Amino acid sequence: MIIVKVGGSLGIDYDALCRDIAALYKAGEKLILVHGGSAETNRVAEALGHPPRFITSPSGYTSRFTDRETIEIFEMVYCGKMNKGIVERLQKLGVNAVGLSGLDGRVFEGKHKDSVRSVENGKVKLLRGDHTGTVEKVNTHLIELLLDNGYLPVLTPPASSYEGVAINVDGDRAAAALATALKAHTLMMLSNVPGLLREYPNEDSLIPFIPATDVESYMGFAQDRMKKKVLGAAEAVAGGVGRVIFGDARIESPVSAALSGRGTVVADKANAAD
Repeated sequence: MIIVKVGGSLGIDYDALCRDIAALYKAGEKLILVHGGSAETNRVAEALGHPPRFITSPSGYTSRFTDRETIEIFEMVYCGKMNKGIVERLQKLGVNAVGLSGLDGRVFEGKHKDSVRSVENGKVKLLRGDHTGTVEKVNTHLIELLLDNGYLPVLTPPASSYEGVAINVDGDRAAAALATALKAHTLMMLSNVPGLLREYPNEDSLIPFIPATDVESYMGFAQDRMKKKVLGAAEAVAGGVGRVIFGDARIESPVSAALSGRGTVVADKANAAD
């Protein structure tokens, strides 16, 4: 089982990604794709006159403040344009993909966090009206039903709260929860950088290997969105996932390249090269 999470930043080659996934799927690999859509969501939000607002938590993580209007824009882009665009690419390549959000069948479920703390001008403020949360439960039955019947699941946030409200969840941590729940051997996080960089943005400073027992000590090298990826990797390996690979989604055959060791591998030595 390989869980592939691809981000939504600028520069990602979704056509190359889908060609690679289709080839691997037809060769017998068991795959699930989880995707984001941040750059396109920002563009659409600006065009609709509701520009994105990003906040930084006291612990240093950056996230999107998601009021009700933002979650509706989020659904338009993630569940609509991005999800169906990826499904269409895969269908053209002969892969019977099924696109679902975390809301559908409560694939991803967690607690609705109505308020969030934000650091602004050195002061911590409490912002209310937020629609965010963290994936705490995964509907593995629905996912396995699709896999067992020959479908390739293409999943995306938002998730469902326990009350059935749409909540914005971090895609990397959602993918980590999915990989843990399905006992996947490999979780791959593809983005617009080649992996975790020791000296961001210098791509020649790639860190090729991180011991599974020492992920937290590498958090200091993570910048911006990469912080959530490293956190997700730590959660995945702690939950029993064999290895996590940070790979480059801008290149041809990005999944195959990551599987061959191109990128940053988080694992114990026994699983590093599987």
